Amino acid sequence: MKESEPHEDQRYIDALLNNDSVLVREIYEKWSAKVVAYIKKNNGDESQARDVIQETLLVIYRQAYEKGLVLTCPFEAYFFLLCKRRWLNYLKENHRKEVTIDDELTSLDIAAEQVADSTERYELKSKIIEEQLNAISEKCREIIKLTLEIKSLQTVAEKLGVTYAYLRKKKSLCMGRLTELVRGSNAFKNLNDQ
Repeated sequence: MKESEPHEDQRYIDALLNNDSVLVREIYEKWSAKVVAYIKKNNGDESQARDVIQETLLVIYRQAYEKGLVLTCPFEAYFFLLCKRRWLNYLKENHRKEVTIDDELTSLDIAAEQVADSTERYELKSKIIEEQLNAISEKCREIIKLTLEIKSLQTVAEKLGVTYAYLRKKKSLCMGRLTELVRGSNAFKNLNDQ
């Protein structure tokens, strides 16, 4: 299989995008027990495992919806790796407890690692941007969000009651400020050092 060809399990990504309850239920039936077992083995409980599963599915959905995620590996490997990383990050941030790593469960294929890395980086970048977006003025936040939602600067200008030229200039200044804050953040620097 070529790297750019979608894996046959792309249907699970499509199911999340299209709210296909049959295939989404299949995801839970096939793979949630493995995630629950892993988390319970590593200082967690079933409720926490269910939360990790739900959060991971939302991350996958966002990546697919916003960036057109194309799965190039089995869904199981990708999904489990994201759940595992999410749980390990949770433990690292909140509990600093020892973790049991089962090599059989973690020996996944390289394609799954690459897709999971991409999704994880996307999620981290999104969080950094969201944090820095909250640090700029309310007017800039509004302009950036509206231009991302509506796309047409003319429509946004009309909605805000400003001229097209003013909006273009203001958007450019706001995006410049946001970019400066993002690039200057320690989280972004750490992300780029990885």
